[in-house]
Amino acid sequence: MPVARKSRPAPTLLAGLSLAALLWSGGAVAQAVSGGQIGGQIGAAGGDDRLAMVSTAQMTTPGARVAAPALSAFTQAVAEDAAADPALAAFYAARDYRPLWTAPEDAPRRAALMAALDGAVNHGLPPGRYDAAGLRGRFAAIASERQRGRLEVAMSRAFLTYAQDVSSGVLDAEKVDDGIKRDQHRPDRQALITGFAGAERPDHYLRALAPDMGQYARLMKARLDLLHTIAAGGWGPEVSARSLSPGDTGAAVVALRDRLQALGYLGRSATAVYDADIQRAVQEFQRDQGLEPDGVAGEGTLAEINRSPEDRLEAVLVALERMRWMNGTDLGARHVWVNLPDFTARIVDHGRTTFETVVVIGMNRADRRSPEFSDEMEHMIVNPSWSVPRSITVKEYLPMMQRNPNAASHINVIDRRGRVVPRSAIDFAAYNARSFPFAMRQPPSRGNALGLVKFMFPNPYHIYLHDTPSKSLFQREVRAFSHGCIRVGRPFDLAYALLAAQSDDPEGEFKRALNSGGERKIELEKPLPVHLVYFTAWPDARGHVGYRRDIYGRDGRIFEALRKAGVELRPVQG
Repeated sequence: MPVARKSRPAPTLLAGLSLAALLWSGGAVAQAVSGGQIGGQIGAAGGDDRLAMVSTAQMTTPGARVAAPALSAFTQAVAEDAAADPALAAFYAARDYRPLWTAPEDAPRRAALMAALDGAVNHGLPPGRYDAAGLRGRFAAIASERQRGRLEVAMSRAFLTYAQDVSSGVLDAEKVDDGIKRDQHRPDRQALITGFAGAERPDHYLRALAPDMGQYARLMKARLDLLHTIAAGGWGPEVSARSLSPGDTGAAVVALRDRLQALGYLGRSATAVYDADIQRAVQEFQRDQGLEPDGVAGEGTLAEINRSPEDRLEAVLVALERMRWMNGTDLGARHVWVNLPDFTARIVDHGRTTFETVVVIGMNRADRRSPEFSDEMEHMIVNPSWSVPRSITVKEYLPMMQRNPNAASHINVIDRRGRVVPRSAIDFAAYNARSFPFAMRQPPSRGNALGLVKFMFPNPYHIYLHDTPSKSLFQREVRAFSHGCIRVGRPFDLAYALLAAQSDDPEGEFKRALNSGGERKIELEKPLPVHLVYFTAWPDARGHVGYRRDIYGRDGRIFEALRKAGVELRPVQG
C-alpha cells in the first residue's frame, strides 16, 4: 500500500516575488517579501550581496532548493548557448561566466541596450533583428537560473547584431552588387562586447558605434522629416505637364507652385502665373538635384519634382547604409571625393570643398559601370600613352580591323615584346577574341583617349581619373559615357590643386612637364585618399538634402535587400 507523502511547504521568503522582478528592478526586495528580519536584511543589501542572501535564504527556508545547483544551472546555460558563437564563448569564459545583463547591478547596461534597440529604427535599421520586445518579455517571465542564463546569451547576441549593424551595415556590400568594392570594416565581435563590458557609460559606448560624420546625423533627421511628410499625406498632387516655362499660366502652374511650396522652395503665393519667384524656386530646386539650373520646368525637372516622399525616403535609408559601410574607413583630412551619380569630383580639405569639377563616369552597361571603392592617389602622368584594355582591344577594335585593317590607325598594334607591328603584316581575320596575340597602345597626343594627364591610384579594377579629348560630353546632364574610368572636366586645374600641397609653383611645375611633349611622371609627396562613392541622397551643411538619379540601379537593389532584412518605410505613429 503506497505511503502518503507529507506536503512540502512553499518557500516563505520569496512568496509573491518572481526571480525576474528581483533581477530587473535590482531593488527593494523588502517591500515585495512578506516581512521578517531576513527580508529586511535583503532589502538593505545591494547587488551581489542581495543575490547571495537570497541564495542563503533559499537554503535555510523549508522546502526551498539549495543555491549551488541554481548557480551552476546559469553557468551551464550560458556555456551551452554561447558555444556556437566563438566570440561569445571566449567572452564569457574570460569573465568566469559572470552575467553582463541579468544581475541586479547590470540595470544600467540593460537600460542602455534596450534604449539602443528601441532607437534602431531611427538609424534606418530593421528592429525585428533585435527583438527588444521579446527580450523584455523573456525577462519578465524568468522562473529559473537556466532561463536567466539563456536570456543572458540572447541579450549578448542582440547587442552584437545591433553593434555590427549600426557600425558597419546590415548588408554585406559586395553581395548586393558586384560593382560595390567597398572594404567594410567589420569590428571584432569579442572586442565589441568586451569593450562594452568595461565601459563606464554604456549608453555613450553604444552611441559612439554609429558613423560620426555630420552627414549621418543629417540623414537621420531627413528620414524623420520624410516620415512626417508621408504621415501628413505627402507633397500634394503631381504636376501634370510635359514642360512649363516662365510666363505660362493655368492649372499646371498652380500645381507646380503648390508643389514647390510643399517642398520648401517657395514662400506663400497665390499666383497662377509662372513668374520670377517660381522661376527662382525652380532654379534652386534644380541646383539641389544636380540639374541644369535654367529655371525651366522641363521633363527631367518635373520628373524630379513629382518624386514621392517614399521614393526620397528609400534614397535616404540606402545612404545611411552606405555611410555605415564606410564607417572605419579613414577618409583623410584631405581627400578626393567622386560621387558617381552626382557626376562630380571634389577635393575636400578638413571638411571644406576646395576644388570641384564635373566628371564623366562609366556608361550603364554591366561591363562598364564605374565601381565603388577607396584607394590612394600616388602620382599623375603627364602626356600619357594609352594602353588599350584587353577587353576593348578584342571586343571593339579587333572587329573593326577585321573589316578594315587601317581602322583606328591612330592606335599602334604592339607585339609581346612591346614593338610596333605594321598593320600590313597582320591577318586580322585569322584571329578571334581569345587568340589575338597583340596589344594596342596610343602614343601621347592631344587626341589621346586619356587626354594630356591621368591621375593614378593603382587598384585591381584599373580605374583612374583622366583628361579626355571628348569635351562636349561635359555639357550633358547625365554624364555616363566612359568604359569605367573617370573623365575629368577640368584636369589641369585638378593637377594644380593637387600639386599646391607640395609646390610653390604648381602650375609651372605641371606645364614644364606638359611642354616636354614626352610622358612624364609627377609623384605626390603624400598619397591622397580617393573615394569613389555612390550617394543619391546627400545633405549639405544646412541639412538640406539633394537627390540624384539612381543611374546604375544600385540603390534599388540595396533597398530591396534592406527590405528583405526588415527595414520598413514606416509612417510616424500618433
